[in-house]
Amino acid sequence: MNSLSIKNLSKTYENGVKAIDNLSLEIGNGMFGLLGPNGAGKSTLMRTIAALQEPTSGIIEFNGINILENPMFIRENLGYLPQEFGVFPKISAYRLLDHLAILKGIINKKERHDQILNLLNQTNLLQHKDKAVHSFSGGMRQRFGIAQALLGNPKIIIVDEPTAGLDPEERNRFNNLLSEIGESIIVLLSTHIVEDVRDLCTKMAIISNGKLILEGNPNDAVDSLKDQIWMKAIHKNDLKDYKNNFNIISSHLNSGKLNIHVFSDQRPDSGFDLISPDLSDVYFNVLSQNQLKK
Repeated sequence: MNSLSIKNLSKTYENGVKAIDNLSLEIGNGMFGLLGPNGAGKSTLMRTIAALQEPTSGIIEFNGINILENPMFIRENLGYLPQEFGVFPKISAYRLLDHLAILKGIINKKERHDQILNLLNQTNLLQHKDKAVHSFSGGMRQRFGIAQALLGNPKIIIVDEPTAGLDPEERNRFNNLLSEIGESIIVLLSTHIVEDVRDLCTKMAIISNGKLILEGNPNDAVDSLKDQIWMKAIHKNDLKDYKNNFNIISSHLNSGKLNIHVFSDQRPDSGFDLISPDLSDVYFNVLSQNQLKK
């Protein structure tokens, strides 16, 4: 059983921006979802866990080892798919994986060959092994990114915004792959796409402005909003008036009408219908509550 322990972590950049603010998390095997809006501090946290930058203060331990004092320990056990995954032009998938495997210390040629073919097969790219990676579609490139992250049999994988820009079919294929991987190691999924966390993760955290504002099981978080989410279809020109009178947590257009979701212990007015909450309601509600505290 692997464990990642983050204690009182903070990161302040030289320009004064506090990207992580006294954040603590305990993460074990399986899929862990890290949700937050753009600029919440997710990518900073991922880079810090991956020992690509040092925090201002705090402790990170992986399997009992302080990785701030021993960064090579996490690097030897880590697979990382960053948000921006660049590739060399005109190099085939097999050759690029072979090059990356050597960099990861897989010196034995047969071992390297066998592992590369297994990973290409696992990511459904074996038939494309001789094609240049830069010619791959977005979904194929993301699956290749997972293949390179799995080189060397890591015990923890970090994926940063992996499904952004993918079409629904590729997103489902990629999420199924992540789910299979997460059965025996830690997979830390950083995203702003709520559906990915709902579909994949048994544990999650929501951060905003570098602070942890919710942690737990997604289903438990949804259950906590039972009988408290109300919906009404309004004209979009009336949105300002409703914002002044009700605790609107989200709104979206549907068939030309604006559907608003309101958090309330009782019916806001006669035009509202009680609905079953989902993880999006949890996400927007905790972000809304956090904004009110400022």
